[in-house]
Amino acid sequence: MKRNILLSLSLLMLTLIFAASRAQVPASQKLRAAEQAIAQLYVDTVNEERLVEDAIKGMLESLDPHSSYSNAEETRELNEPLQGNFSGIGISFNMTSDTLYVIQTIPGGPSERVGLLAGDRILKVNDTIIAGVKMRNSDIMKRLRGPKGSTVDIRVMRRSAGKTDSIDFRITRDDIPIHSVDAAYMVNDSTGYIRINKFAADTRSEVEEAMISLLGQGMRNLILDLTDNGGGYLNAAVEILGELLEPGRMTVYTEGRNSPRAEMPARPRGIKPLFGDGRLVVMANQYSASAAEITAGAIQDWDRGVVVGRRTFGKGLVQRPLPFPDGSMIRLTVAHYYTPTGRDIQKPYTKGDQKSYAHDIIDRLNRGELMHADSIRVVDSLRVNTLRLNRPIYGGGGITPDFFVAIDTTDYTPYYRNVMAKGAINKYVIGYVDENRKAIRKLYPTDGDYVKNFTVTDKMLDDLYKIAAAEGVDPDSEQAEKSAPLFKTIIKALIGRDVYESATYFKVWNRYDPIFREALRVIESDDYNRTLSPAQ
Repeated sequence: MKRNILLSLSLLMLTLIFAASRAQVPASQKLRAAEQAIAQLYVDTVNEERLVEDAIKGMLESLDPHSSYSNAEETRELNEPLQGNFSGIGISFNMTSDTLYVIQTIPGGPSERVGLLAGDRILKVNDTIIAGVKMRNSDIMKRLRGPKGSTVDIRVMRRSAGKTDSIDFRITRDDIPIHSVDAAYMVNDSTGYIRINKFAADTRSEVEEAMISLLGQGMRNLILDLTDNGGGYLNAAVEILGELLEPGRMTVYTEGRNSPRAEMPARPRGIKPLFGDGRLVVMANQYSASAAEITAGAIQDWDRGVVVGRRTFGKGLVQRPLPFPDGSMIRLTVAHYYTPTGRDIQKPYTKGDQKSYAHDIIDRLNRGELMHADSIRVVDSLRVNTLRLNRPIYGGGGITPDFFVAIDTTDYTPYYRNVMAKGAINKYVIGYVDENRKAIRKLYPTDGDYVKNFTVTDKMLDDLYKIAAAEGVDPDSEQAEKSAPLFKTIIKALIGRDVYESATYFKVWNRYDPIFREALRVIESDDYNRTLSPAQ
């Protein structure tokens, strides 16, 4: 009886709301009424939480491409890489043939402390067998990660001296740093290189540490690699610019309908910027976005350096996180980013048309923009001039480079694509490192020795091709020969990463990468002076 009375009252309330809706009522009231009607009157059982989430997503999808909703788990996964650390066992790993292969243990981390080694295969995590089972990386990470101080039992298979052993470890989880700087090294006596993969909470400290180290080694020129950097925290970009620009220079400003203009000046941590003079080249490509574009744009606007590569992604919208008590979150666009010259770098979009927006990179490729500089679409009405030298630059969608570098498809063949897609290269490298790790370290004590002297032989390529064939890739000797330089570079880079450190990968790859090679040419040539004269 009581339930019937409550249901009748609810129906009466809904009837009154819908009757009132014929007049002017707030949209939010209509939305609540619709949700209540579905929950209480719909013919089948509904998941109210899912219903509300779908409604939120629908609203946001009708706005711009970057306003979004994430549930609690998705929110944690989004925030974790930017917060600087998480609690886990401290390994980097790769999945090959349904087996988790330890690439590296983090120095001083929980796994290294108990004796886990690079090359170990993890078979079991607590009571769950993970070897030989198709399991997503995210599911494996859930089992390896956990609260600081908690323990996890793992069983590994280790190959050593021709024998295979099974070893059990109990590991106490600890805080594990997430690094923003993939590599920092001296390319030659005068030019340093720093690669940043994202703009996170600790990025400034990592970049400062890298700069101080390189300056101590005689750095006079700096190549800052922001290729494939999807952005992150705005403040991290502003902080890094504080060590590159003259103090007080505007780095970026934001403005929106309900967000008044907010300017962010460059502020070094010390009395003066760490690298306020010297030649500076920024590497960027079509996947450099958001905070990476802010960094490149400010450097270009102030004629502090030059940008080399391809037009950047074009994300110039500011999202404000609006968390819910259950851990879910809305990221709502509230303003635009503007570079110091006033450029709005957001590429055009149609509200509600997420598909076309996501297809933009393919459209650029199809119309030739990634191959030819003169195919980049610029709008004369969006032209501005740099702030010191009055060089013409353009807004309206990303940062257009000062020196264009086309995608190099010379070595990229369908055969190479298929070998990569089947994971044959990773499988080959893991097996090769298993057999040769100690010999490599003995023959090449440092990664510098390795980068300079290690050679991928034709025999190694033949072994790779055999693995690829076993994985179902049809042999093609003509395409394999064409792709041989790329195969050799990737194999050498991956072996170097597995035997030494992640930075070794980039020391090898950069010798091949056309954007890096052009950046190095520009920074050491008169083209740099001609572009930035007379100030430089």
